[in-house]
Amino acid sequence: MYVYVNMWRWGRHVLLAICDAELLGKTLRDGDVVFKVQEEFYKGVKVSVDEAVELIKQSTIVNMVGDRIVKRAIERGFVHPEAVLKISGIPHAQIVKM
Repeated sequence: MYVYVNMWRWGRHVLLAICDAELLGKTLRDGDVVFKVQEEFYKGVKVSVDEAVELIKQSTIVNMVGDRIVKRAIERGFVHPEAVLKISGIPHAQIVKM
């Protein structure tokens, strides 16, 4: 179970993008909503889901898409299940730590 992670740092802020590996480069459509899992944003390093979750701990902003990563983020208490959006049946969640 692998995901792609991409991380950017600006001072004390850390932006983390995570997607399930098989979603990279796909376009999700749901009515008028079009969500592109763009390589420029999500493709960084391919890691295990557990490694990605460890990076969430170090991040101030997280953007994640995919069944595996969102499920694990919920299990670890980073994301409330009611905060998850589904686009074409694929979960998407964001975390902002203030």
